[in-house]
Amino acid sequence: MGNITERMWIAYPKPLKGLSKFQIDRMNQYKTNMTNKDNSKNENLNSPTTGGVRGLNYLEQLEAESIHIFREVAAQFERPALLFSGGKDSITLVHLARKAFAPGRIPFPLVHIDTGHNFPEALSFRDELAAEVNATLFVRKVEDTIKQKNLTEPKGKFASRNWLQTYTLLDTIEEFKFDACIGGARRDEEKARAKERIFSVRDEFGQWNPKLQRPELWNIYNGRIHKGENVRVFPISNWTELDIWNYIRNENIPLPSIYFSHEREVIEHEGQLVAVSEFIQLDKSDVLLKKKVRYRTVGDMTCTAAVESTASTLDEVIAEIISTKISERGETRIDDKVTEAAMEDRKKNGYF
Repeated sequence: MGNITERMWIAYPKPLKGLSKFQIDRMNQYKTNMTNKDNSKNENLNSPTTGGVRGLNYLEQLEAESIHIFREVAAQFERPALLFSGGKDSITLVHLARKAFAPGRIPFPLVHIDTGHNFPEALSFRDELAAEVNATLFVRKVEDTIKQKNLTEPKGKFASRNWLQTYTLLDTIEEFKFDACIGGARRDEEKARAKERIFSVRDEFGQWNPKLQRPELWNIYNGRIHKGENVRVFPISNWTELDIWNYIRNENIPLPSIYFSHEREVIEHEGQLVAVSEFIQLDKSDVLLKKKVRYRTVGDMTCTAAVESTASTLDEVIAEIISTKISERGETRIDDKVTEAAMEDRKKNGYF
């Protein structure tokens, strides 16, 4: 009898009486999507489906979903922005946005909340990519917010301004009246992100309530908000780290050099390799080491650890990711280990 979708359409070969044209189109599109999904389920990444008609492989399905989300944002919101850090996920977002709106420009600005503790390789790549895609880039600095609001600068060995980014982000949203901020968070990264919707509504104070989230059935997203509210949008929410790297390889997307093996001076702290920089406090007991490392994720230099690696090509990085059993944030992010619910606490207060 086939799957449940096929049985439903056998039982109802014609649209039910009383449905609007919009509902009928949605049902037909859903049927087409489900048929394509069933046809390609057991196929490998590049092989065509049977019958001579090529279906979408899993990366193309993810890409299509993300492009659909970008276009929904452009249709539903007046002043969206793309949060851009120069990391692999936000670079992938820019690539997807270019595809979504080609041959035109990306119809919203790129926004970077600069803590002042960023990797220089990521900052230079950020500027180069913004210029290449002819996008408007707004940079707002946490250091300026600290001075303006008289905030307390974090202290300690790995003094991170990570949680202070929230103040700068909310001020930037208010400055430009952004009603939607597009981010590169993925559900596989961390448990708080795993339960957040693709369209994540924030209240007039920028706060997220995990118990008050909207249902997202099929590919329908509700962007209606009250005055003062805004929405965080995550087009690659359903992607995994491995999906990102496979897509980067397939699309030949350039990345900053720190994602590949290079020699760097580091110290070992609680089993993690932290880059030596002007932003961390070295103790007498610290031993400076020269290691071949790469970065799985790029945040502040004070809270992002490297992994020891000799992977210098995309294929070698992908092979390493396939063999690892620890998520990228679990292995490399010091700031997520402050408390068990560190990420969720930050998000509730307005974090990305």
